[in-house]
Amino acid sequence: MKQFRNLMIAATVAAGLSGCAQLEWLVYKIDVPQGNFIEQNQVDKLRIAMTKEQVEYVLGRPVLRDSFADDTWYYVYQFKSGRTDEITEKQLIVKFANEQVISVTGDYPLSDQFNTPLQSAN
Repeated sequence: MKQFRNLMIAATVAAGLSGCAQLEWLVYKIDVPQGNFIEQNQVDKLRIAMTKEQVEYVLGRPVLRDSFADDTWYYVYQFKSGRTDEITEKQLIVKFANEQVISVTGDYPLSDQFNTPLQSAN
C-alpha cells in the first residue's frame, strides 16, 4: 500500500511538472534554417543580362524553379530561432528572358552596377 501511495505521488508530481512553463528555459531548442542563405555581397555581384549559369554560380541553385515558367527562379530563406521562436524570412526572385537576367526583386537591395552588363563593366 505504501508503494502504491509513493507511486501515485511520483506520478502526480511528474504530471504537474511536465506541463510547467516555468521549466521551459531548461529545454534546449535548436535553430532551424531552411532554404538558400544569401548574403548581400552575393546579390551585389548580380548584373542585368547575366546567364542562368552565371547566376547559379553566384547564388547557388534556387529552392524553387517554376514548373510552368522556367524563366523565374525563387531563392527563399527562413530562419526560426530556437530560443525566441522568432521567424525571419527573406526572398529573392530572379527573372530571365532569352536565358538572361531581366529583373531581380525581393528583400535585398541591388547594387548600383546592376544595370551595367558584365561585358561592358571593365
